[in-house]
Parts: sequence; structure tokens; C-alpha cells
Amino acid sequence: MGEKKKKKRNPIPLRVNLIFFTVFLLFSALILRLGFVQIVYGDDYKKEVEKKEDVVISTSVPRGEMYDRTGKNIVSNVGKNAITYTNWKKYTPKEMRDTAEELAKIIKMDSDKDLKKISERDKKDYWILINPDEAKTKISEEDQEQLASKYKDDKKEYQKAYDELLRSRISETDLNKLTDLDLETLAIYREFQSGYFYTPHIVKNEGVTDKEIAIISENLERLPGVDTLRDWDRKYEFGSTLKTVLGNVSTSQRGVPAEQKDSYLAKGYSMNDRVGLSYLEKQYEDVLKGQKKKVKYIKDKTDEIVGSEILTNGSAGNDLVLTIDMKLQLEVEKIIEEELKKTKYGYAGTQYLDRAFVVLMDPHTGEVLTMAGKQLGKDDKSGKQIVQDFALGNITTSYNVGSVVKGAMVLTGYKEGVLSPGTTYINDSTMQIKGSNPFKSWKTMGNINDLIALKQSSNVFMAKTAIMIGKGHYAYMQPLNIDLDAYPKIRNSFSEFGLGVRTGIDLPNEMAGFKGAIDPNQPANLMFLSIGQYDTYTNMQLAQYISTIANGGYRIQPHIVKEIRETSIEEGQLGPIVQEIQPKVLNKLELKPGWIEQIQRGFRMVMQPGGTGSVFAGASYSPAGKTGTAEAFYYDPLNKQEEPPQVMNVSLITYAPSENPEVAMAVMVPWVYTTNDGPSPNLTIGKRVMDKYFELKKEKD
Repeated sequence: MGEKKKKKRNPIPLRVNLIFFTVFLLFSALILRLGFVQIVYGDDYKKEVEKKEDVVISTSVPRGEMYDRTGKNIVSNVGKNAITYTNWKKYTPKEMRDTAEELAKIIKMDSDKDLKKISERDKKDYWILINPDEAKTKISEEDQEQLASKYKDDKKEYQKAYDELLRSRISETDLNKLTDLDLETLAIYREFQSGYFYTPHIVKNEGVTDKEIAIISENLERLPGVDTLRDWDRKYEFGSTLKTVLGNVSTSQRGVPAEQKDSYLAKGYSMNDRVGLSYLEKQYEDVLKGQKKKVKYIKDKTDEIVGSEILTNGSAGNDLVLTIDMKLQLEVEKIIEEELKKTKYGYAGTQYLDRAFVVLMDPHTGEVLTMAGKQLGKDDKSGKQIVQDFALGNITTSYNVGSVVKGAMVLTGYKEGVLSPGTTYINDSTMQIKGSNPFKSWKTMGNINDLIALKQSSNVFMAKTAIMIGKGHYAYMQPLNIDLDAYPKIRNSFSEFGLGVRTGIDLPNEMAGFKGAIDPNQPANLMFLSIGQYDTYTNMQLAQYISTIANGGYRIQPHIVKEIRETSIEEGQLGPIVQEIQPKVLNKLELKPGWIEQIQRGFRMVMQPGGTGSVFAGASYSPAGKTGTAEAFYYDPLNKQEEPPQVMNVSLITYAPSENPEVAMAVMVPWVYTTNDGPSPNLTIGKRVMDKYFELKKEKD
């Protein structure tokens, strides 16, 4: 009995023991786990508790400046005070608004630029921000229930509909309660909101006084996110001169162009960085932009700044030294303007004349000494006649240029084996293909060779040369069949001089010109191609072409930047050279000995008595060149005519001295007159410009 009783008591202690043993195992596992976590991951969790975040903020630096070849400053930076706001991502809308109000008590925003940009929606949103309790009363519980029922599955759409309904119920009376201080605050608040996180955004940089800067600097603790710095503006020292070529820079408000955002951000830009938008400013952006100052700020997990470190001090952009001689540029522009006005208002039939272009270039290096263009226009406000800079038109507009191409045409005849220098004679008399209009030179010249054809500017000589290249047989009033391969043969030959192709100048958006259609039923078009009245060319192409003739057959790439230099620490001084732009030969003409010399001889004859450029006869600098007159059509892009009026374009290419050329020039004046005979501003401009070049050279010597 005693044994049985003892056996009955045993199960209870056993279960208790099992429970204690299980608890022991669980505690042991927990202790082991805690020990493992402490030993293996302890440092990681400690770092998480003490977590800090690094934020790098970049500050813009002054942009590189531009100088002419003699060291005159063309584009500079003018420093000015600026107030910035950096959104550290931790500020609430109310905190931003409070800061904006504090700042509004110190500065005044621009009433035309900033206050007028405030929209009615901006005012309503701001009214809601400063009147939250009153705003809630404008949306009833019933309204909320209806919206919730309609957008029960989409919180985002619900909030959007709620906000729109609330704005619609804010009355004009409500908005009229906004004070002047409210509007100033709102203008500043809008600027705060338009910035990017961790990026200083310029709130105001126009008319910021030293007193305002001092007050803000003394109260930075009450203005979280606000700071001051020295900003800059571009100053164009010579006004509108070359402005279209120099280009523009974006404002801090616009920042990088939206369409190129990804490209700029990949290069380390911020969205509000100022960048070159056009031409030289854009082409040399990487040179001019400089290296931004970068500061690393260390934040703790509460977003408080606990330290900072300067990563790079930053440096101003490098400077550009241009090939342009500004004294010469200004003189040339003055001549163009005077001759343009004199021709426009002094002759009949000049109603379409509104522009003229001149390029002066070193034929051996491609350095552009002058790139001038002027265009007549009207002031939008006063309606008065004004003269605008249109230097860019030298590379962005193209025209039928006329007889200036005849040097290239004669050389093409040599290369194709249809002409021999000095010994091939062609009868210059009126031509007429069956079904076409008569084709003739400005006078009948009889039997002439290449030199007389250039000197007297024979159209017939060039046309018959083109027909021979096309393996055609011309007979008066008979049909003409030609090999259409003559078109690409002539055009390819012309392109070796720079005609009909981009010159490669260091500016964007250069055009190549337009090519006329190849129509087998219009063989006369080939004749017009041979005299510069079918395809179109830019004035810069003419400058490259005449330089190729002048230097003996080397097509040199024109360039407008001569050197890249470091910014000098001494004002008015140029810094050390970083890079000097070297001449670049794009191609060399494949010519037999004596061919190019024959063209040069003919071009000298053009400028002598009896030549079409005889206005240059007797010039001490011994010029050589070719004149051009082309029948063309005036196309008004604003008022497209069914039958555009016929006009005459006049041009000139020349170089000097003829024996040892140092300067090449191209002049283009389109749409000069509509009558059968008119003025020749190409010659008056060209003669005055070349005279001025050598006059200024003598002054330097």
C-alpha cells in the first residue's frame, strides 16, 4: 500500500520539473541570443542609434570672363548681394512661413517681378496656411462624407478634390484681408518652396542693400535656412556688339534647361545652377563654369547639423581670349551700319534690304578677326528704326552668293580636265537652251580664257565649263542633255573649299546651306549652279573659301576662341595659358602645280582697272578677290508670298596683300535691290573695311 501511494505522488513533481527545465532552456537560449547580438551586432546597432547623415552642398562660383585678342575685357562679372534659402528638408510649411515673415520684415521683394507673379491660387493656399481653423469651417461634414464616398479607395484623389473644393470657397473678401506684409511673406514663401532640398536657392539678388545684408547676418538664428552670399551678373562691356555670338547665361530662377536636366545633373550640376544657354557661353560651358565650393554637413538623426567640413574651396571658371580684335570689330560694325542705312534710304528698289555681313579672318590660322553683322528693325515700343546686332547671321543664314564662286568653278574645270590654265578659250555670247530663257554675261566678251573670265566675271564661260563636266553638247536653241553626275562633281569640288558644308567654327548651330534639286528636265540649273545662283552659302563659308585660295589650297577651320586662360588674381590682367587653340587643316586641295596660282592671278586682275572690283585699283595693300551678284528671291518668313519678289544679292571675297596674304575677307549683302541695276554696298563696305584694317595696322606699327 505504501508503495502504491508513493507511485501516485510521482507524476506531479515530474511535470513541475519538466516545466522548470523548459523555462531554463528558454532563458538559456535568450541569454545566448542576447550575447550573440551584443557581440556580433552591437557596434552596428550602436551606430544606428548614433546614426548621422552626410549632406554635401555646393555653392556657385563666378563664371569665367571673355577678352579680345588684345586683352580688352568683353564679358565680365559684376558682383552683387544676394539672399539665399536652403531647405534642409526638416522644416514644416508653418516653420517656412514663419521664417518668410521674419525675412519680409527686413527686405522688400520686387513689386514688378515677384509680387506680380503671385497668382490667385497662391493667395488662397497661403490664406489656408495662416487661417487653418477658419479654413476647416468651409468644408462641412456632409461635404467630407460625399468626398469620402466618391474617393473611398483613393486617398490621393480625395485630398486633391478636398483642396480644390476648399479653394473654391475662399472668397474675394477673404483674400482682401491679406495685408501688405502677408503678400511680401507670400512672395518670399513661394521662393522658399521653389528651391530644391539641400541646395541654396536665391530668394533675392536685385537691389539688396548692404544694410539688409548686415541685419540678416545679425539675425541668422531667427532665420533658419536663410543665408547671404555674393552673386554675379554678366556684363557685356561693348553693349550689343557681338552679343548674338557671345550668347546668354540662365538666371538662378531658371537654372539648367529642363530639356537637358538629366545631362546636367549627371555632370554634377544642381537644378538652379546658372549655365550657358547659347553660342559661346554654351559652347564653352565646361571651361567657363568653374569648380563649385563644396561643403559637407553632418546631420544627426533629428536632422540637426552637428558638424561640417569643406571638401573643395571652389575656383572661378577659366577665361576665354577670343580671336576678335574689338577695335577693328567696332570700326567694321560702324561701316556696315552707315553703308546699310545709306543704301536703304538713298536708292530706289531697296525696300527688302535689311542686313549685311562681314568676316575678316587670318587665312593661315583660321582666327576670326572680325565677325560682324547688322540688321535693320523696328523698336516694338517706339516703332522707330533701330540697328540690331546680327553677327550670328554669318553662320546661321545662307544666300545665293553669285559670281564669287567662279574661282572654285574654274579650279573644278581644271580637275575634271575640261579646262587648261590660260590656254582654254570659250566664246562668251548669249546662250539659250530650247524651252529656257536666254543665259548671258553682263556683257558679250567674245573668245576669252580663264583669267579674263574671272576678271570680267563671265557667266557663259562658267556655264559652258559645267556643261563640259556634264558631258553635254550645247547648241543654240537646241535641247541639252547632261550627265547628272555633274552636280555632285561640282558640289564635292566646291565643298573642298568650304562651300556648301559647315566650316567647323567653334560655335553651335552652324548651317550648311541649301542645295537646289537635281532635275533632269531642267539642265539650265547646272549652269546656275556654276555661277552661284542655285545653291546657298553662308558668309563664313565664303571667308573659309577665300582663305583656301589665299593660303595656297589649305581649308583651315575658323575659330573664334584663341586661348583658354586661368583667372588672374590681379584685376585687369590675364592669367596663365591653359590651352592655345592651334590651326587645324580640314583638307588640302589636290591640285597640280600652277593651278592655284592661276586663280590667284585672275583674282588680282579682278581688283585692277577693267576688273569688276576696280574700286580697289591702286590700293597700297595689293588686294585680290572676286565680286558677286546673284538673282535671288526674297522670302518673308512672316508673310509668305505665293510669288516671292525677285531681288539681287551682292557679295565680295578678297585677301591682301596678294603676294603674302595676312587677312581674308567676305562681305555678304542680300536682298539689296529689285531693279535691273542698283547699288553695290558689297564694294563700298569691302573697300572701307579693308582700308580700315590696314590703317589700324599702321597705327599699331
